[in-house]
Amino acid sequence: MSAMQKVGGDETGSLRGARIARISTVPFFVVSQLKHQIESLAAGGACVTVVTSAGPELEVLQALPGVACMPIDIPRSIAPWRDLLALIRLWSFFRRERIEIVHSTTPKAGLLAAVAAFMAGVPIRLHTFTGQPWVGMRGIKRWLAFASDRVIGRLNTHCYADSVSQREFLIRNGVLGPERISVIGAGSLAGVDIRRFDRVRFQELQRQTIRQSLDIPPDAEVLLFVGRITRDKGVNELLEAFSALKAEGSHAHLVFVGPFDSDTGVSGSISPHQISAIRDTHLVGYSECPEQYMSIADILCLPSYREGFGTVVIEAAAMGLPTVGTNIYGLSDAIEDRKTGLLVAVQDAGALHDGLAMLLADVALREGMGRAAKLRAADRFAADDVNAGVAKEYLRLLQGRMVS
Repeated sequence: MSAMQKVGGDETGSLRGARIARISTVPFFVVSQLKHQIESLAAGGACVTVVTSAGPELEVLQALPGVACMPIDIPRSIAPWRDLLALIRLWSFFRRERIEIVHSTTPKAGLLAAVAAFMAGVPIRLHTFTGQPWVGMRGIKRWLAFASDRVIGRLNTHCYADSVSQREFLIRNGVLGPERISVIGAGSLAGVDIRRFDRVRFQELQRQTIRQSLDIPPDAEVLLFVGRITRDKGVNELLEAFSALKAEGSHAHLVFVGPFDSDTGVSGSISPHQISAIRDTHLVGYSECPEQYMSIADILCLPSYREGFGTVVIEAAAMGLPTVGTNIYGLSDAIEDRKTGLLVAVQDAGALHDGLAMLLADVALREGMGRAAKLRAADRFAADDVNAGVAKEYLRLLQGRMVS
């Protein structure tokens, strides 16, 4: 009974000693999305092991107090022999370490973890859906990705969506039934650290220095993109909309923070030249401190084709930024249209241009949306509250197992 502690003859719920494995395909995802949540679980006494592929970010995870790491090569694309080896290694690890809870995120890790944990007899098998790659696919790739999600739904004991609208989408498309998927709290994968994402942390001199490092004039508006630079994030439409703004005489600058990524299963990729060819664009690359760029920005841009929730939206919101994003499931939960930002038609550069132009032209409107976004992020998506909700869910499932 590792998840229960007896105090004075009464049983009080605790995760102390619970053996939990969090599985993701790449360490970058864990560090950028789940680091704070995993630290919170470990601080609560759980024995947490992060299982992910090797990568430079793995050192960050290995330095977390009370957290173990198990590097297992989990390829993002279809690779039969590597997939089989990963499946065997996952199964062996779950059996050897007597894991009580397996909780996966990201599609490929979700599939392999679901199969391995089922075969190993792990009693509590969980997966959080964070967006469906098959939405932007066609043909056999779409069928395989869709079938993969259905297998994940069937083999796990329960699943979660990181937004209400994504849950409804999965149910409507027959991936799994309503009784097998839920949303923790108001949604999001791990909430937002409102102490970290706070514009007050950056003094005026610091913001001036950041602008100077990018050669952005002090009076120029800044549009910001944070995430994987890839077609399915709507980067082509963003570049087209920004080009139109520049042709109209806009003084705005566009900053890209994030790595280039062509391994998404969606045809087409973005090259650095496509971005640098447009004046007043800036490529920063991956940053462990995206909030420093949020501190100089006026508007976040996220014209994604698919998004489970859009964590970067609430991170920017906590910094007081409105977002112009696409009206898709996930983002429709992260952005409150015309209150904390604007929702525009997906894959529509003209609609994106119009939304950005509206906020660039009306300082009072965008600043008012930014204030509303900050309040909403703190009220609904604070990381401490989301992490407490996850811990509470784990404890409920462990206690239910003991009762049964």
